[in-house]
Amino acid sequence: MNAELDALKRALDRQRAHVLGIIEGLSEEDLRRPVLPSGWSCLALVRHLTLDVERFWFPGVIAGEPDVAGQLTAGTEAHWYVPEGMSSEEVFADYRAAIACADAVLADAVLEQEPAAWPMEIWPTWRLPDVRHILIHVLTEVACHSGHLDAVRELIDGTIWLGGNPYAS
Repeated sequence: MNAELDALKRALDRQRAHVLGIIEGLSEEDLRRPVLPSGWSCLALVRHLTLDVERFWFPGVIAGEPDVAGQLTAGTEAHWYVPEGMSSEEVFADYRAAIACADAVLADAVLEQEPAAWPMEIWPTWRLPDVRHILIHVLTEVACHSGHLDAVRELIDGTIWLGGNPYAS
């Protein structure tokens, strides 16, 4: 990995850790409880990050894996819900597995590389030109959602994220 890609990847890893860290210790009930009027739960947001972020952008768009891209473009609203019978442990394990797969794609990527696939049916007039822009987009989205989880966690039990020095390696 080059220095820029490595720096972006470290920043993304910090946000991924933030997502998991801010909801650590919540009960099953609190993980599934909608807190905001929009109705999503902490687990539903992790499910969204798993499917619509980690799997969609890395193996789907960057690597162009057809099975992934095809599965993810249909019914994305359903990705904000946890399937009936799926435990919180399964949701977290799925998220971690998606991160590992995304990291494997990034390990073989070059920042200037064009995406191998693009979901024209979703965005016919918008396109990210390369891995650099995709990684910045994903980093921004994960950071935004970790902030959402911060607000929800504080509403649930007053816990505030104290994840340490964000610039430590």
